[in-house]
Amino acid sequence: MSLSRFARRLGIAGFAALIAATSLTMAPRAHAADEALRVAAVLPGSIRDQAWNQSAYDGLMKAKETMGIDVAYAEGVAEPDQMSAMRDFARRGYGIVIGHGGEFQDPADRLAKQFKDTLFVVSSGATAGGNVATINFDYRQLGYVLGYMAAKVSKTGTIGWLGATEIKFSTELVEGYTKGAEAGKPGTKVLVTYMGDWNDVAKGKEAASAQISQGADVLFPTMDLASNGALTAAKEAGVKAFGIYYDAIVDWPDTVIQSVIMDVNAALVHFLEDARAGKAGGKDYVYGLATSDAARFGSFHEAVPAGVKAEVEALIADLAAGRKQI
Repeated sequence: MSLSRFARRLGIAGFAALIAATSLTMAPRAHAADEALRVAAVLPGSIRDQAWNQSAYDGLMKAKETMGIDVAYAEGVAEPDQMSAMRDFARRGYGIVIGHGGEFQDPADRLAKQFKDTLFVVSSGATAGGNVATINFDYRQLGYVLGYMAAKVSKTGTIGWLGATEIKFSTELVEGYTKGAEAGKPGTKVLVTYMGDWNDVAKGKEAASAQISQGADVLFPTMDLASNGALTAAKEAGVKAFGIYYDAIVDWPDTVIQSVIMDVNAALVHFLEDARAGKAGGKDYVYGLATSDAARFGSFHEAVPAGVKAEVEALIADLAAGRKQI
């Protein structure tokens, strides 16, 4: 089993960029073509955690290597110190300062009023505007697909969704999952559990076992390391589950029937291309199936009926092409 590939905390995020400014008092300073883009990231954990924080670090290093961007970072920054770390980078003249996680929303909002030449970026943030940008995936869209599929393959008519806390990533994902389930098979019961912890494997297993005892035979755990506990419970009970962030069937071949993949590095490339073109600014950047290198699905388990697989593939194609909206 691989614990390393579950993204930590709030969903996958990436990096954004400078806005072309018409007034220094209203927006960040425009980036000149011959001037190195300066990007700093504040990470809540270790760059070697093989998960949420390392994904950001690796993306930053990739941008440095391929785009010639001037980068800096601070790792393992506890919540009480996050604002001061972001402030320090802004004072040092970094045009983009990233808070890698939704918990950076308040510090970013407050600092944006002091440093109007800096674009503050919040991964999985909830509110954008002015010189604050947020980076998100289309959680409703991605959740909808898995909810639809879960309802189609469930034999009990009851499916489960598990998360850590009620943040944007979680609430939008479960909203899409629930709508997709109703579309897949009207009347499907969706059990929703917020367990209050991202990484407690024992709690994850306990929460999943509780849903299984209530009849859920398809689970969608969306925590970080705690998801491994949920998947273990699913495996032991002989029920099916979905993976998140990577193609989890490689580690759970008897349990995972599909996975939603959110690719931070690919999303990063999109963000920084906007930055270099002077197009990025204080708005919410959302990446869904239309940007398939950043958001996509993994492998179908052979146990998924051919008819269901065909329906889900058609749904994904319609969403990616914009023929269907969630």
